Amino acid sequence: MMLALEMYRSLPRYVAARAVGGRIPGILTGPAAPVRLVNREEPRVSGPGWARVQPILSGICGSDLGALFGQTSLYFSALVSMPFVPGHEVVGVLQDDCEDLPQGTRVVLDPVLACAARGVERCESCARGDTNRCDRVTVGHVSPGLQTGYCADTGGGWGGLLVAHRSQLHPVPDDLSDERAVLVEPLACAVHTARRAQVPEGGSVLISGAGAVGLFATLAVRELTNAGRISVVAKYPRQRELAKAFGATDVLAPDEVPARVRRTTQAFRLTPERGGEFLLGGVDVAIDAVGSKESLNTVLRVTRAGGRVVLSGMPASGVDLSPVWFRELEVTGTYASPGREAFETAFELAATAPLDGVVGGRYPLYRWREALDHAHSAGRLGTVKVAFDVRSSR
Repeated sequence: MMLALEMYRSLPRYVAARAVGGRIPGILTGPAAPVRLVNREEPRVSGPGWARVQPILSGICGSDLGALFGQTSLYFSALVSMPFVPGHEVVGVLQDDCEDLPQGTRVVLDPVLACAARGVERCESCARGDTNRCDRVTVGHVSPGLQTGYCADTGGGWGGLLVAHRSQLHPVPDDLSDERAVLVEPLACAVHTARRAQVPEGGSVLISGAGAVGLFATLAVRELTNAGRISVVAKYPRQRELAKAFGATDVLAPDEVPARVRRTTQAFRLTPERGGEFLLGGVDVAIDAVGSKESLNTVLRVTRAGGRVVLSGMPASGVDLSPVWFRELEVTGTYASPGREAFETAFELAATAPLDGVVGGRYPLYRWREALDHAHSAGRLGTVKVAFDVRSSR
């Protein structure tokens, strides 16, 4: 048996969470929470190439909070199996030999449960190395689950043990701390975002949001592209400081975006009879790192005609897509990260970037309510990443 946080299907609690959203987090981590601390059976090794991993630290991601607060689209209900143990940003220790990795190796998890893990013939995406686009995430000898942390069979980082396939495991260099290693998976996602952005030489970039997703995207765009001006939209003082440290040229408050982008890009600003302002002209590339209706509307309205909009945060509904049609915008998504190259680059960033203190809250599993409340209010509290310290829970 192991101690774990378990998310389970409860229609009344989903409806309650959706009704109050993230407005009353104390309610959602209290009686309305579709998550519980339990003792449950340890997940079992599923076959060749699989091994047990004991988590050390496991991050709390925005997608985890979205599921908890009822903000995740029901589109994903066919891609998960319940009850599951959340947690896909994991650094842990191998409890078994796993092909070329000996027992005791410290590893970071690529959470995508693609064809290799499921024991099925590789789909076209996996054959190309785009494992994040796998078409087989509901079949094979593993229960449906687009990732570890959303699958009933594998366990997740918010528990005492999980099982993972060799295709998911990346050994951690000895000189990389656990606090930096737990950031490798979200950094790999940011690397993928920077690649998908296709920033032109000297191009202008707007990144909307300065939580973990936006800050890591800022770092990756600055380090991996030839961007010129990188403008970051940030609400809170600590976010503004870190955006500058991670490579932002300038930092904007949310209500400054149209005016500031207009000045820096020499665009024309228009105000319709109803709805927000928009620009004729604007940035070459905009990255939405929030996923809210407000953030999405902002990036669509300040990107130049023919520009590129990258959806890095899980998108909300109710967005006005008129700018996409009228300005012929290229809109692209970024989900997880493809293959090993992104993780190799993420390890390099984790070793060299100014990440000290980025993991600003660590909690044992039995303090899960405090941890989730902290993660929900992380920006306001000056924290980038909150994590469960699973070692202190045993």
